[in-house]
Amino acid sequence: MFPILLGLGSNLGDRFNNLCSAIEAMTPEIMVQTISPTYETQPLYVTQQPEFLNLLVRANTTLSPISLLASIKALETKLGRKPSARFGPRAIDIDIIDYNSQILNLENLITPHPRMHERLFVLRPLIDIAPNWIHPRTCKTVQQLIDDLSNPGLVKHYTHSPLNKSEQ
Repeated sequence: MFPILLGLGSNLGDRFNNLCSAIEAMTPEIMVQTISPTYETQPLYVTQQPEFLNLLVRANTTLSPISLLASIKALETKLGRKPSARFGPRAIDIDIIDYNSQILNLENLITPHPRMHERLFVLRPLIDIAPNWIHPRTCKTVQQLIDDLSNPGLVKHYTHSPLNKSEQ
């Protein structure tokens, strides 16, 4: 079993339901342990689009990094993700934030996620579910990464765990 961190986001359709559906549809090889609260966030990079809902999932997997990536991409497609502009709007986006605290530089996968340190929408929910996590490349804590942000953007608490939909 390998511990993993997955970042989920949605800014099209029923955003909250999209996140819930993604978590509920994860394969048996991805065993969800903890789900962060959900945050409403302004889009980065391409700013003329709807706001996102974001959360992080801490899980364990038996899958290799490449098999995990393939499983996640298949899940995104199953849930209606269509090819679009990079950083553009999407019904569901699932990123591998960390895989077993390993530094991976594979053709289609880099861990920890190469832009996580500039994204409060990743760091804020990460501090909720893994406050003692240390970035394997920089050796910084989550709080230190947050403190380093020059333009954190707006992150609003939206709701609690998607597994308890009544808290919306």
